Amino acid sequence: MLYSKKVPIFASAQPSYPTAEPMNLIEEFLQYLRLELNYSKLTVDAYGTDLRAWADFATGGNPSSLIVTDVTTSDLRRWIGTIARQGCSPRTVRRKASSLRAFFRFLMRRHGLPANPASALTLAKTPKDLPVYIRPEDTGRILEKNDPETATPPAGFTDTRDRLIIDILYSTGIRCSELVGLLDIDADTRKGELKVLGKRNKERIIPIGPELMQSIDDYRRIRDASPSTAISPADRTAPLLVRADGRPLYRRLVYNVVHRTLAEGGVHAARLSPHVLRHSFATDMLNAGAPISSVQQLLGHASLASTQIYTHVTYSELKHNYQLAHPRALKKGGKNGN
Repeated sequence: MLYSKKVPIFASAQPSYPTAEPMNLIEEFLQYLRLELNYSKLTVDAYGTDLRAWADFATGGNPSSLIVTDVTTSDLRRWIGTIARQGCSPRTVRRKASSLRAFFRFLMRRHGLPANPASALTLAKTPKDLPVYIRPEDTGRILEKNDPETATPPAGFTDTRDRLIIDILYSTGIRCSELVGLLDIDADTRKGELKVLGKRNKERIIPIGPELMQSIDDYRRIRDASPSTAISPADRTAPLLVRADGRPLYRRLVYNVVHRTLAEGGVHAARLSPHVLRHSFATDMLNAGAPISSVQQLLGHASLASTQIYTHVTYSELKHNYQLAHPRALKKGGKNGN
């Protein structure tokens, strides 16, 4: 199809792999993301999926015949146009184009590729959706409803753990992947601190309040009372949250717990996911007057721009309340104005 002849990929650049296969270069790039840039496994997997799909398309199913130095911007546009026509969302198309840009940029730096054919790809900007969040009265009601101390009959291991999952996500704003990765030693209820390993293996310390500290202690007491879930104090790699058989949690389990708990709690939102609780944490912090720089640190955002989207959420709430309450914002007859 696109590239068929088999020649050294970077004959003029004298690369580290004079006759490297294209798929080996992709694997080298993924290893670079994983080991040198500390990208998460999910991010690396997404890059790998995108690049392998592109190589397969470019060669008609024979990626070993790909000659990277022959790739042009027009070739890449052909793939982008194809996946767009197949129904990929604009956000997904942009991500795949970003994967191509990063890959060819890597080849320029490490293997002497003279130019980046993906840099000329121009894509329409996608509008940023405001984060979905839950009102504090809803989260408060759910946590009170599932409080192990008031449960009748007394809450068992799974119910106590599931309630703690909701409590940690909403009280700290950590990501689902960060929750799954929490070790038992990361939760210090004496100091009131939670140590979180975020994106690119960056650690941050999050303060936790007395109620969450108590919830963690209650869960630990139930967990360690059973031989199947008990954790040895000497095991510094033991996870904080486990399944009923003692194995660690996984992302889908956490998602299911959050979705079920919020749905049963009567929460009506476009999405019921762990990330919605993260959005709710940030929105409630800003609404309560927390400095945006503090919220940025708690969320583990590398850039303040990532946190600023929550200011739009709080402004929308402010505008809504103004339209409901202020007489100059009302049309005659009591209907809201603009």
